[in-house]
Amino acid sequence: MKDMLSPSDLAEVAVAHALSRADGSQLFVIIEHDSRADLRWARSTLTTNGVRSSVAATVIGFVPVARGIGTATLSASGPDAAVLKGLVDAVLAAAKDAPAADDAADLIRDVSSGEWGAAPLMIDVSTLNGLTTALGSVFRAGAADGIEHFGYAEHGIETTWMASTTGVRRVHSQPSGRIEMTAKSHARSRSAWQGVATEDLTRADIGDMDLRLRQGLTWQETKLDIAAGRHTAILTPGAVADLMCEFWWTATARDAAEGRSVFSGTQGATRLGEKLTPRNLTISSDPRDTAFTSMDFVAATSSNSHTSVFDNGLNVNPHSWLKDGTLTQLAAPRATAADLSVPAAATADCLRIADTDGHGSLEELIARTQDGLLVTCLWYNRVVDPQSLLLTGLTRDGVYVVRAGEIVGCASNFRFNDSPVGLLPRISDASVTERTLPREMGDYVHRVAAPALAVEGFNFSTVSDAL
Repeated sequence: MKDMLSPSDLAEVAVAHALSRADGSQLFVIIEHDSRADLRWARSTLTTNGVRSSVAATVIGFVPVARGIGTATLSASGPDAAVLKGLVDAVLAAAKDAPAADDAADLIRDVSSGEWGAAPLMIDVSTLNGLTTALGSVFRAGAADGIEHFGYAEHGIETTWMASTTGVRRVHSQPSGRIEMTAKSHARSRSAWQGVATEDLTRADIGDMDLRLRQGLTWQETKLDIAAGRHTAILTPGAVADLMCEFWWTATARDAAEGRSVFSGTQGATRLGEKLTPRNLTISSDPRDTAFTSMDFVAATSSNSHTSVFDNGLNVNPHSWLKDGTLTQLAAPRATAADLSVPAAATADCLRIADTDGHGSLEELIARTQDGLLVTCLWYNRVVDPQSLLLTGLTRDGVYVVRAGEIVGCASNFRFNDSPVGLLPRISDASVTERTLPREMGDYVHRVAAPALAVEGFNFSTVSDAL
C-alpha cells in the first residue's frame, strides 16, 4: 500500500483533512480491504488458482446548500494520503454544487464498534490445499467413469472501516466462500450441478457433493416427456433462495408507496399488514443470525430505495419482512420512514426463509410428493412485471420427475414464468431450513438459509433445450 498507511490511518487522514476546512461540511469515509483466494477447474483439470487483495476508499461529502444538504460520493482504488486528501476536496466541492438531498436526516454521531486499529485480515493460498486434494480424488474417479468436472471455489474476507467527522468509528470483517461444481457425462448430454456457501472451505464435503452430482447424472439416464404447463414443483433450497432474493430486494417502502412494486396498495398505501400466504412462513434478515453473521451497521456509498448515505453508521437490527405469512416490514431509510409514517428498517446482508410447519429433509419432502417436478436450480432470472413481481428464467442442470414419492427419471429443462409473491399461497409443503447457495444470485448473496418448498401450479411455460 502506498505510504504504508493502514486502512484505519487512511480513514483518519480523510477525516482530519475534512475537519481542517472548518467550513461546516461533514464527511464519511469508507475504506474496504478485500483479500481473496480462488480456484477454477475445467474438464477435470485445475486451470487457475491465486490470491489477490485490494484496497478502495469511498468518501461521501455533506455540505449545507440552499434548502437543505447537498451530497456527493467519490471513490479511488489503492489511495495514498495525498490521493485521499484530493478526493476529500473534490467530493466536498461536488456536494457544495449539488441540489438539496431528498433523503436528508441527522448524521449518526459518536458511535464506535470493532477494533479500530486492527490490521486487515488476509487469506492465504493454503486455504485451498484441502480442496485441491479432495478434487484430485474426484477427478480420478470421474475419469474412470467417463465424468467430466467443472467448477469454481472462492474464499474471501472483506474488512470495512468507517470513520466520520461526526465521531463514527466502526469496523467489520466479513468472511465469505462458495464452491460450485458441475458434472457432465455421456458426451456432455447430461449435466448436474451442486453449490455450497461456507465461510470455511475446509468444512465443505467435496465427496458428498460429487455423490449428489453422480446421482443426478444417473437419474438423467431415463428421459421422460413432460409437457410444459403448470405442475407441482419441488424447489430445492437454492432455487427458493433465488426466488426469495427477488422478494427481499423488492420489499422497499418507497417503491411500494409510489405504486411501483408488488407491495403497493391503493391510493399511495402499501400492503403492510396483508396476509400473503396461509402458511406460517417467515422471511427475515438478522446480522447476528446463528448460521452466519453480517455487517451490523449501514455502510452505503449511494442512496436508493433500500438505504441512504445519511444513515451511515446506523445500527442494523433484525427484521422480519414476512412474519407467519403476513407482510410486516419494508426496507426504509430514516427519511423515507418519516415521510411515509412507517418504521425505519435497514436490512442486513443476509436472508432466512423458514416455514414453521416445514419438516424433514429435501429427500423426505420428495418422498411425501405424489406427482411433481424437482427443480435443481434456476438461471437467468429477470423481472417481467414489477407490479406482480413476475419473473422469467430457466431451470438448469436437472429437472427430475417425481411419482409416488420417488424420482423416476428426468424431464427437459423449462422456461418458467412465476412470481415469488404470487406463489406464496400455493406452497403446499416445506422441508426444514438449511444454509444454501442461490445459483443465479450467488455472485451477490452469500448468506441465505432456506427450506425446499413444494409449490402447486408452478408455471413451466415452455420447454427449453438448455442443459
